[in-house]
Amino acid sequence: MRILFLGDVMGRAGRTALTAGLPALRAELRLDAVVVNAENASSGRGLNAAQAKAILESGADAITLGDHAFDQRDMMQFIETEPRVICPLNYAKAAPGRGARVLEIAGRRLLVAQVLGQVFMSRTYDDPFSAVDAVLRAAPLGGAVQAALVDVHCEATSEKMAMGHFCDGRASVVVGTHTHVPTADAMILPGGTAYLTDAGMCGDYHSVIGMEKTEPLRRFVTGMTKARFEPAGGEATLCGLFVETDDATGKALHAEPVRRGGRLAPAGPAA
Repeated sequence: MRILFLGDVMGRAGRTALTAGLPALRAELRLDAVVVNAENASSGRGLNAAQAKAILESGADAITLGDHAFDQRDMMQFIETEPRVICPLNYAKAAPGRGARVLEIAGRRLLVAQVLGQVFMSRTYDDPFSAVDAVLRAAPLGGAVQAALVDVHCEATSEKMAMGHFCDGRASVVVGTHTHVPTADAMILPGGTAYLTDAGMCGDYHSVIGMEKTEPLRRFVTGMTKARFEPAGGEATLCGLFVETDDATGKALHAEPVRRGGRLAPAGPAA
């Protein structure tokens, strides 16, 4: 199975680049499945229903969210009607939606799950490891599903790496999101799980992690707040991870970062 995961879609710039570029990228890389983290797509805070529909219509098979999952109020209703939008497994128990779904895609069954980290996050969430463990036990590779992808939405690189090793051999892909900067450690772990600490963002990199740089710089330099953060609006780079898996075992055969457009050097597999 040829899977593309794209990191945090940031504001209008990220949405525009994604919806314009994904159809061609699907064809170029002969993708079977595309999963997109879009929890920052609505001005950097959450995702609304109209934006979710546009991302799905552009070629995404599933959308993951994160700690800003319900910043846009209409997502609370929309997520109950759209199984392709996935909220964190260990969010508040009363929250709507589900944190894991088995989706029928290209004649295969793909498990998509997301979990929030605990280290350095703005609030404390339930234990992410036990949450992921239960999901992977219920949908084993080579049996219930042909592939499984886990989006680990964390601040700490150590927590993301620990989750990768925890899932090794039980998930096809473990990929980190949230910090908006692509890391250089794409690899296949000994048990056959493709891993990347952070996929990076789909947004304008002439910024401070996707935000127009004036206000973040002011706060760092003076310690004072003057205005709201606003997403940067320049040309966006699409960042993510391409993984090819074995349908029989669910293990990863190839893992490679993908970067298209914007300011970052291009990367990705040959067509």
